[in-house]
Amino acid sequence: MSLPAVSRRDVLAGAALLVPSLALAAPRYDAVLWRGEGEAPHAGPVFSKLSAAVAAAPADGRTPYRILVTRGVWDEQVVVDKPFVHLIGEDRKASVVSHLAASGLTAPDGKRWGTFRTPTLFVRAPDFSARNLTIQNAFDGLAEMTRSGGLHSHDGGGPQAVALMLDKGSDRARLTEIDILGYQDTLFPDAGSSLFERCLITGSYDFIFGAGRAYFQDCEIRSRPRPVEPIDGYIVAPSTPISQPFGFVFQGCRLTKEAGTKVGSVYLGRPWRPSSVFPDGRYGDPKFVGMAAFLDCWMDDHIASAGWTEMWYTGKDGNPRTMLQPEDARFWQYRPRGPGAGALSRGRWLSRAQARAMTKAKVLAWRP
Repeated sequence: MSLPAVSRRDVLAGAALLVPSLALAAPRYDAVLWRGEGEAPHAGPVFSKLSAAVAAAPADGRTPYRILVTRGVWDEQVVVDKPFVHLIGEDRKASVVSHLAASGLTAPDGKRWGTFRTPTLFVRAPDFSARNLTIQNAFDGLAEMTRSGGLHSHDGGGPQAVALMLDKGSDRARLTEIDILGYQDTLFPDAGSSLFERCLITGSYDFIFGAGRAYFQDCEIRSRPRPVEPIDGYIVAPSTPISQPFGFVFQGCRLTKEAGTKVGSVYLGRPWRPSSVFPDGRYGDPKFVGMAAFLDCWMDDHIASAGWTEMWYTGKDGNPRTMLQPEDARFWQYRPRGPGAGALSRGRWLSRAQARAMTKAKVLAWRP
């Protein structure tokens, strides 16, 4: 008589019945963030700071180094400079990596922070991953700009406050079900490629910006109000090199708004042209020609009817208010819907074939 086939699942289930602890055992992590009393609730080496957990990762890691971010606010600036560091949150809303820094505020060294020193989390190594947690810059931009004498965006050194920067060395970063929270310059994917899946990203002013390649799938992009300004903001400010075919591509995302965000007051984006040093001076580098596309995205009524707008840069003649028009950048949309999906008169419309060609694999140049 032949015996019935036994699957691996059946074997594991039977083993769990014989050894109850097998079924109940918590997963083991390479590092666990824990500040509580007694033994940590999850197996693995315990650290009280995320920076210490990252420092313990192998410098040449080739497999995931899994760090459990337990519930709590983990307040410090952190640099991920080891490959294959993976952050796993215990609770998307309650596992919070946080820090407060803004461009116009004074840093501990006595100097202004400046935008590029403000990120809560810097990623400078490949194959970074994060899921089920929050990354935020705790600077309250809304409160700051509404107080007497507060910092304002038009000051140039004001409320810029980055939550996450994908810096030089980052590539193949993957963020899944993450809340990335800030007010101005929230997310800075400036290098390599990155995938954002089912994330929430909040901000008001150029709050997704940089030169990297990023694919946003099924994300919520939530605009915040700027009550003392006529314009509530700009979602993207890409500085994509002209040699790079893709910048920021949003697929199936929802462009939503916080209460108080005015109708028609938020542009999809504007082209950021950073300056470089040349033999004849320092001025806007023509190699930066921003690229962004919104494909099959739902848009609330805060989206401006023009869709896209211009942005200033320093011209070769030294004029700091030379304008780069959206028509001179690579700004696209395909099948927008919702109350804000009107004319989008200053963007370019993709054909069905062009939109389908902007696949995740093509944008990222790797298969997640």
